[in-house]
Amino acid sequence: MKAKAAFFDIDGTIFRNSLMIEHFQKLIAFEVIDPEVWNTKVKKVYLEWEKRYGDFEEYLEILAGVYLYELKGFDKSYIEYIADHVIKSNGDMVYKYSRNQIEYHKKQNHKIFFISGSPDFLVSRMAEKYEVTDYRGSIYKVDSQNKFTGEIVKMWDSESKQRELNNLIKEYDVDLENSYAYGDTTGDFSMLKIIGNPVAINPNRDLLISIREDEELSKKTTIIVERKNVIYKLDPNVEFLNT
Repeated sequence: MKAKAAFFDIDGTIFRNSLMIEHFQKLIAFEVIDPEVWNTKVKKVYLEWEKRYGDFEEYLEILAGVYLYELKGFDKSYIEYIADHVIKSNGDMVYKYSRNQIEYHKKQNHKIFFISGSPDFLVSRMAEKYEVTDYRGSIYKVDSQNKFTGEIVKMWDSESKQRELNNLIKEYDVDLENSYAYGDTTGDFSMLKIIGNPVAINPNRDLLISIREDEELSKKTTIIVERKNVIYKLDPNVEFLNT
């Protein structure tokens, strides 16, 4: 019998921030990264996003480039030590809806997979914390001495996630029609599209538009918005109030 499964993105879907951002901030706190790197290379775009003039994806893309550059040459074991602190101190900073859904799927004996653009050494720790079946994350390559090379196998775009999704589906013999997928950005679009029960959690504008423009997907997608202590279920064709 084929297995029923639930596929979860992490950042913005389960976790209320980005694991990479939290790790970047910890690296500064542990004086691995000079605070001036934040001030000169990231702060401006971060403040634009914080004031809601800028775009979160732009902020994240810039930070990801700085993060990758700053990790180059560091021993992975030390960076993983700091990753442990991230999960220990922030691993519970998740959406209530998502946490409840993970527990629901466990009770149903469904396979649970985390597929995230965050570094695999962070994703693996979240997977362990929530006791899921398997995971995939962006791979930050190391050399023969276990030092980061500055090279990456990314996992945050739709094509990359689709590739790993296909691998998991084949490996675990997943029943697509009766399985679930949870995501929040267009990087999760392909995952939501091929699974029978797609759920968009706090979707950004681009994902909502993509769902709306896909006739089949718009009919079967559940839209969830969680703000403060209220969880809303919305129609995919909800009117935009911003332009």
